Amino acid sequence: MSFAEPTFRVTEHDVDERTTIVAVAGEIHVSTAPEFSGLLTASIESGRTRLVLDLTDVVFIDSTGLSVLLNALRRVTRAGGGMSLVCTNPTVLRLFEITRLDSTFDIHADVEAALAEVQAPAGGSDAGMP
Repeated sequence: MSFAEPTFRVTEHDVDERTTIVAVAGEIHVSTAPEFSGLLTASIESGRTRLVLDLTDVVFIDSTGLSVLLNALRRVTRAGGGMSLVCTNPTVLRLFEITRLDSTFDIHADVEAALAEVQAPAGGSDAGMP
């Protein structure tokens, strides 16, 4: 019995010198997490401390994948940056809810909202606040 290669694809789009959008497709799990982690680490080390992770085309994340996301969040936060996720898949969103990571990550329905969040001044947007 053999298993099919996991579906996993990552593309990066630099918005400016500190901001990048990382689009992920397929599965983030124990066999794809090292590649994903390496890419995020390299991006952060090169000064990209405002990350938008577009998980729109992600169909599965396991605990190893969640760990990669948490480690990236920790690194960008320590570097004075921010990270937002884009996620619309109900199954993946449910995982964030079950693990209560929906309160740890800024999760948005589209790239534009996530990008606005990471590019907002520190402390977030005060739009509409007195």
